[in-house]
Amino acid sequence: MRTPEQEYRDLYERMAQLCYEQGWGDPFSYARSKEIYAATVLGHRVAGTFSGADAIGPNGEEYEYKSTIDKRCKGSYTGISVQPTWEEQEDYLRNEKIGKYPKHYYNRFEGGKLVESWEMDAKDVLDTLLPKMKRNYTNTLNKKDPRLSANMCWGEIGDKGRRVI
Repeated sequence: MRTPEQEYRDLYERMAQLCYEQGWGDPFSYARSKEIYAATVLGHRVAGTFSGADAIGPNGEEYEYKSTIDKRCKGSYTGISVQPTWEEQEDYLRNEKIGKYPKHYYNRFEGGKLVESWEMDAKDVLDTLLPKMKRNYTNTLNKKDPRLSANMCWGEIGDKGRRVI
């Protein structure tokens, strides 16, 4: 009889092998396994790299995913490089970091399954996050970790998003 520990190791190794064979990368790095799972459910292609887009849409557009196991969908945008001026920061956020992805997906997992997903257009994401980031911008350089961050809360997702699952 196999122990739970043996079964776990076998499943872990099999998942790593499958992801390698499909070119999906390491499923155990960051939230990669949730990104892979969500992309396969939402009909997207898994992005081939860890930086940049999390998934690719049917017409080649790049998507951003945020995942949680909480009771409600939410998304954290963290570790954002700080630019020398707010004008440069806003341009970076609009064109290279957040606005670059036309759709953002807020995925909620429960019991290992994707049980809820909300889609939001980049414009609505930026309209929500830019004021938060602008408020934090001036104090960011004085912090031990001088990077910007902001959260998209459930109320904002429910107001501006569209439920797809």
